[in-house]
Amino acid sequence: MGKAALTPAAETPDRYGAYPRLSAEQIETLARHGNRRPTAAGDLLFHEGDPASDLHVILAGTVAVTEAYASPAERVIGLHGPGRFLGELNLLAGQPAFLTAVVREPGEVLSVSVDAVRALVAHDPALGDLILRAFLIRRSVLIEYGAGMRIIGSRYSPDARRIRDFAARNRLPYRWIDLEQDQIAETLLRQMNVSPQQTPVVILNGRRVLRNPSNAELAQAVGLSSLSIAGADFDLIVVGAGPAGLAAGVYAASEGLSVAVVEAISAGGQASTSSRIENYLGFPAGISGADLAERAVLQARKFGAHVEVPASVVTLGARDGNHLIGVQDGAEISCRTVLIATGARYRRLDVPGMPRLEKVSVFYAATLAEAQLCQRDPVVVVGGGNSAGQATVFLSGHAAQVHLLVRHDALDRDMSRYLADRIGELPNVTVHTNVEVRELAGEDALEEVVLADVHTGRESRLPARAMFVLIGADPCTPWLAGQLAMDRRGFLLTGSAVGSGAVDGIAQETPRRPFLLETSRLGVFAAGDVRSGSIKRVASAVGEGAMAVALIHQHLNPARS
Repeated sequence: MGKAALTPAAETPDRYGAYPRLSAEQIETLARHGNRRPTAAGDLLFHEGDPASDLHVILAGTVAVTEAYASPAERVIGLHGPGRFLGELNLLAGQPAFLTAVVREPGEVLSVSVDAVRALVAHDPALGDLILRAFLIRRSVLIEYGAGMRIIGSRYSPDARRIRDFAARNRLPYRWIDLEQDQIAETLLRQMNVSPQQTPVVILNGRRVLRNPSNAELAQAVGLSSLSIAGADFDLIVVGAGPAGLAAGVYAASEGLSVAVVEAISAGGQASTSSRIENYLGFPAGISGADLAERAVLQARKFGAHVEVPASVVTLGARDGNHLIGVQDGAEISCRTVLIATGARYRRLDVPGMPRLEKVSVFYAATLAEAQLCQRDPVVVVGGGNSAGQATVFLSGHAAQVHLLVRHDALDRDMSRYLADRIGELPNVTVHTNVEVRELAGEDALEEVVLADVHTGRESRLPARAMFVLIGADPCTPWLAGQLAMDRRGFLLTGSAVGSGAVDGIAQETPRRPFLLETSRLGVFAAGDVRSGSIKRVASAVGEGAMAVALIHQHLNPARS
């Protein structure tokens, strides 16, 4: 793409609300924590790949925010004038810059350090909310524009799918370049001295090339938290950063506990795969699971919680009266209490063709990343609950045809009425009841789904380029086998459901009965979908995470309870 042309005087309109203009009073508040300096045309305020540094407020002149600065592919994302401030979510998340800011017309800027910005967000609600809202919208805009890093690979590559999934789940802006469809892909690879056999590759800052990086390598390269808490002692370690875990992190940190939240893949858990949650209290227009998770992470960090992603916990042990969390890389973290909020994963379908096609054509989430892969294609959604309904509604805006497959005969049996009604109104959605998947057909990618009537066994075929499986879930507890009491399906037993003979008091001479959300090991709690008997809803998971913190206080300070 050639360099975009913008008239310097023509400031980019703020169509998304991402670039609000600060008032004189707000600028004065920021000025008390920053430094003013003159600017000349061509000055770089920050460059792609630079570590998070300052929030810049434009006082005079204009500044262009560009992608691939000073390269043939340079693209101007926006041109901004006095009163606007620059930067995006990377400032608060500790990630490097994904864009470059270059002065077009000389003037003056006010620079405020990241630490000062974090303090303002925490202690000045009005100004903090303005900045935080703008940063969140800007990250969404970057993702929509396909700005940021480049991921080049084949749509049929499982590793390319893995990298894209990781980027999407962690809300990292990127542009996907498909070797099968994009004519500039081979040119880019030649410029980087990369052969097609070395793909997938990730290009950062227009020049750094990662050849088929692991999730951990990519996380480190883009500034996601590394496991900096190894060897430390905490009041609470939360394992899992879904709604329950993030709620616990927010409440525990805000009440003065030292807390770390560790998550194997991305914050938000299964909820982050929901394109829009419309029945969550306080969001009448709905909110995507990814947006909810992103806000919760910032909120937890605002109160001082450590949020570590990716960090895969593999063992639960004990040492010197404390609990010991073991991480996949061999690191260990000691803590006084543990909250297990690892949630559950959607079940896989055991049908012919699944092993061959699962990694390229079968999905367990329906977000923008997946929708972009099946633009104008027919797709199949399997499931009869709210998750399947939300996916169907979302995908109907991207796919040519959506086929919803339900094993029973009534769509509203397990699905909220509002979703069932909405699905019935969508012209490109067909609901198939009393059917199950028998086989997936296709060579390199899915071509057809073979169905069977659950009563008669009569088979039929549907054309499909992608299948979304959103059926019953299994708990993420295999790593705890033999450590904690579970029900027959592997969900953690808590409170009165724990047999008296199963209670492990660790360092207590006389083990008490577990609290309501406490497992068979005292001091180890469970909340959200991983807990036996829990209500599988975002709101109830958040409530359990908050409730667990109150019970943790009782465990840590029994004299006060």
